[in-house]
Amino acid sequence: MLRTSSFFLQTSMIVSIVDDDEHVRLATCNLLRSLGCDVRAYSSAEAFLDSGRLGDVGCVISDVQMPGMGGIEMQRKLNEMNAALPIIFFSAFDSNATRTEALDNGALCFLDKPLNGDAVLACLEGLGHTR
Repeated sequence: MLRTSSFFLQTSMIVSIVDDDEHVRLATCNLLRSLGCDVRAYSSAEAFLDSGRLGDVGCVISDVQMPGMGGIEMQRKLNEMNAALPIIFFSAFDSNATRTEALDNGALCFLDKPLNGDAVLACLEGLGHTR
């Protein structure tokens, strides 16, 4: 059972979900909406970067491996654009090198698939404490 958080009762955070798998994307959106987040979903890193809405985003939750641009490359692009955003990465294919690169480049968390709601909540609460 997912615990609740007062952080989301006080904050209307916009979270962008970036995942090529429609089922994972929808499930993640539903989870975050249940926490009180305003959610925007994108089927690719390119769609997210081209959205024109980067300035509105409080946090990104992104898959690492996607067709075309992957999550780590998206993170690099955001950093190059001076638009670094808090990112929570998740992946079914964990590798220490990928995890280390993501975290060294500013990722908030690196989680395993399938996502655990309490783990996501803990990452987002950590973001609230760093604001």
